[in-house]
Amino acid sequence: MVRTSEGYDPLLRRPFSIHRVAPLSSPTQLALLFTVVGRGTKWLAERGEGDMLDLLGPLGHGFEISSRALLLLAGGIGISPLTFLAEKGLADNRSVALILGAPTASQLYPSHLLLPEVKLVVATEDGSAGRRGMVTDLLAELAPEADQIFACGPLAMYKAIAPIIKGEKGEKSVQVSMEVRMGCGFGACYGCAIETKAGMRFVCRDGPVFELKDVIW
Repeated sequence: MVRTSEGYDPLLRRPFSIHRVAPLSSPTQLALLFTVVGRGTKWLAERGEGDMLDLLGPLGHGFEISSRALLLLAGGIGISPLTFLAEKGLADNRSVALILGAPTASQLYPSHLLLPEVKLVVATEDGSAGRRGMVTDLLAELAPEADQIFACGPLAMYKAIAPIIKGEKGEKSVQVSMEVRMGCGFGACYGCAIETKAGMRFVCRDGPVFELKDVIW
């Protein structure tokens, strides 16, 4: 959770995924990836070298890797936590495939910033780069090769994933990072509650990562 002002306007912190850490073995630096969408992110984008940021975290629960072959689905800015996940997976000698999607080529995450060992497949909605369509259009094609699937993107993408995975033998584990508005970041304000098969859960405290099959839409 990042304070995006030097005072109290905006009042609430903004939630961000950790995009990268360095070095992986004993991190002393971290990177955030974001799009400017309002006053808070505009203020953050205007910070320069040597400026101080007020951070609260890390909070919540992240992705859990338990297999060898990983398939990552990134919708737009959803690439943010998946870059960190990919680097950790490769460091642990796992295979990592990434389906990277965006509306158009100019909005794609730069592929040269990914480690070359990542097996990259690109999809754009207008066909200006890679395959034409959504990342979910490629899921059925690549899912059989994966032991675990990890996704980050809009809720509509998760809803599209669910019926595809149900057709997979054994219904593979799909971990999704939920994107919702957060107030406090640690479960005190009740602002980010979602319904799951285990009852109401807080995205900030119990997530942001959940098993897709446990979320009730």
